[in-house]
Amino acid sequence: MRKRYILIAVLLCILAVFSGCQRSVDYGTSPSPPSKVSGEFSSASPYPLVTVSFGSGSLTFWPFTGTDFSGFPQDPINFIVVGKSDPREIRAALLSLDGDRTAFGFPNAFPFNLPWTDGVGGVQNTFAEPSGWIGGAIQLFSGPYDPLRFHLRLFDAGNWTLGGVHFEVLIPGTETHQVISWELAEQLLAADFMRSGILDTLVPLGQSQEINPAPYLSIPAMIYNGLPVELRAAIGGPLGNVTDPVPIGSDGKATIFNAAQSLGFAPGKFKELSVINFNQVIPKPFCSSGPFDYLLVSGPITLRQQVVVTPSGNYVSQFQAVGHLDLTPVNPLTNPPTPIGETYRAIVNEHHKGIVTDKNTQSANFQMQIEIPPSGPFHGQLLINIKVGPGESSHSSVEVKCSP
Repeated sequence: MRKRYILIAVLLCILAVFSGCQRSVDYGTSPSPPSKVSGEFSSASPYPLVTVSFGSGSLTFWPFTGTDFSGFPQDPINFIVVGKSDPREIRAALLSLDGDRTAFGFPNAFPFNLPWTDGVGGVQNTFAEPSGWIGGAIQLFSGPYDPLRFHLRLFDAGNWTLGGVHFEVLIPGTETHQVISWELAEQLLAADFMRSGILDTLVPLGQSQEINPAPYLSIPAMIYNGLPVELRAAIGGPLGNVTDPVPIGSDGKATIFNAAQSLGFAPGKFKELSVINFNQVIPKPFCSSGPFDYLLVSGPITLRQQVVVTPSGNYVSQFQAVGHLDLTPVNPLTNPPTPIGETYRAIVNEHHKGIVTDKNTQSANFQMQIEIPPSGPFHGQLLINIKVGPGESSHSSVEVKCSP
């Protein structure tokens, strides 16, 4: 594994540079949405499927994650666990570790010296045969919500577990993270699996063939140019400022971890409460009057999370994000964008749930955004539902209702 020597000053630079960062504005044209849009996505198998072999076993699966059942890829699957591969056991092994990764070349500095904790992000799924669609009910973080963290998702595919891990930065003034590296996260995870003591001593790990594009996705130039030079070097990007998006490095392969030991399940309860202060100019996300319909969105969003592991090993996680936001129409062609209308309010409510037992895995996500009043000109509401469960219980839907 290549050594990464990154000073703690890197993070101090990020905090300073990002304090004034704004999302780039796209002034391209786009059609106005209809007054009502609703739809249910198909649950047919996505394309392409790949087959990965290790030892005497093999698994056929979709090498990406998604946010519905349309087959549109989100993150790459970049690690696989075979052998003692129960996601609850993987979680227990990673949570048992401290943050000292210096023996594997990582510095004793934030965020590379932080342990894993239970975390929650957007509900994602993947697909494997014969399991079908699988939800990522267990998610872990190494690092805080803001500014930098490593983020891991686990998908129970029967005898194997599929996973996606990435290194990401919070876009200031939003609740959205931008992935800046797949490879660095995969290397840090490999160090932790080696430290955990659960890997087979003779054949601890392997590597798949190339299963997804390399590189994969990109970092917008405005966000990349806010990264300090040391961090740009750590993720393998150009050291100077750029005008075009920077590809996110990936070799397109998945690391295969051969787990031969189990730490069992550790019963307990984990709770977290935090508040995100949203303050960002964004394109109106739905019920837009045209391509220059932008809003200054401001206000707090309260995040609550609870994870419970029962004595029998059942895992249940719940997450809720609730907020009342102020929306001010602005002109995006001015710098800074200037108000062009009266401020009104919106309600946002998002709820996630994940369950893992000996018999099945389930995950679900409900999102609601309502402008107040919903009957105002170009006002409306957005409802998103997704449930990923065993058999035919998986479904997803999106509904948008707009006033004229």
